[in-house]
Amino acid sequence: MTSVVILNYNGLGMLQKYLPSVIEYTKKARIIVADNGSSDKSVEWIRNRYPEVELICFDRNYGFAQGYNMALQSIDTEYYVLLNSDVRVTPDWLAPLETYMDGHSECAACQPKILSEADNKKFEYAGAAGGYLDIFGYPFCRGRIMDNIEEDNGQYNDVTELFWATGACLMIRKTDFWNAGGFDNSFFAHQEEIDLCWRIKARGKSIKYIPESTVYHVGGGSLNYESPLKTKLNFRNNAIMLYKNMPVGSYWYVFLSRIFLDWTAALQMMIQNKPENAMAVFRAQLEFCRTRKNYSEDRKHNLQLTTVKYPIGLMRHSLLFQLMIRRKKIFSQIEPLVFPQKQKKHRLT
Repeated sequence: MTSVVILNYNGLGMLQKYLPSVIEYTKKARIIVADNGSSDKSVEWIRNRYPEVELICFDRNYGFAQGYNMALQSIDTEYYVLLNSDVRVTPDWLAPLETYMDGHSECAACQPKILSEADNKKFEYAGAAGGYLDIFGYPFCRGRIMDNIEEDNGQYNDVTELFWATGACLMIRKTDFWNAGGFDNSFFAHQEEIDLCWRIKARGKSIKYIPESTVYHVGGGSLNYESPLKTKLNFRNNAIMLYKNMPVGSYWYVFLSRIFLDWTAALQMMIQNKPENAMAVFRAQLEFCRTRKNYSEDRKHNLQLTTVKYPIGLMRHSLLFQLMIRRKKIFSQIEPLVFPQKQKKHRLT
């Protein structure tokens, strides 16, 4: 059985707009809303409008990572689907994900095709057609390289191995979620799913993109893309993730390179008249340096359990070099670097 779990914090507007589609098109799964101490009457609205939806209520906002960990601890189904409140699902969206997982025990997690709610012809930034990571820790997707977002013309209509699946709509086996340790509570929000997927992949499991399922995502529903807090969380959490998971032979080279690259990013923010975001980058670095020792046991544990040092989808090249120097702006142009050994693809019929 599957549980579709929506984490909510003061998201009444999004729930009113998108929860009806989840209820209409999700027939054979539990639908659960875990509320992070909302004050906008979203809990009362759900109780009055959709009493069939299960509610888990917390006393305050624990963030995405810990909020989901707390909610999932009380849910006993074979599969979890973590679904953002700003996602519109489509008819039969869940069946292809369940069918694939049922037939492939080696697959720990998967995601559907994520298109933009604002422009249905385009992929959505947070997930698109599945996620990957370059050698310096920069996430990117099929259909989205940095801010270059492609239209969906069927070019990614194949079941494909990923490095990470988006937390906007993530199906994951209960056993694999907890065997990998769940989300890191200290992340609060942003990149916690990439960190989790890295642990899963390093331990020999598979993560897939299933294009037969499509959902539409608003994006930026929790924190605006220009938010200095979002900037700080992204840079800090990325540094933590690299420290926890990067193999010994690569880490210090990557760490020192990222200091330079992050300072360059902060300088660019200053030039763009975003001083608060620039300062957020430096605060993120300082916070990581102060707390790095807190993650030494996590790093040791993760590396001890690693069976695949460089999993499929961890590109051992620089994304920025490909984008800025070689001018490769779409995924198909860098695909040979992501998949150095051609993998078998299963196209839709």
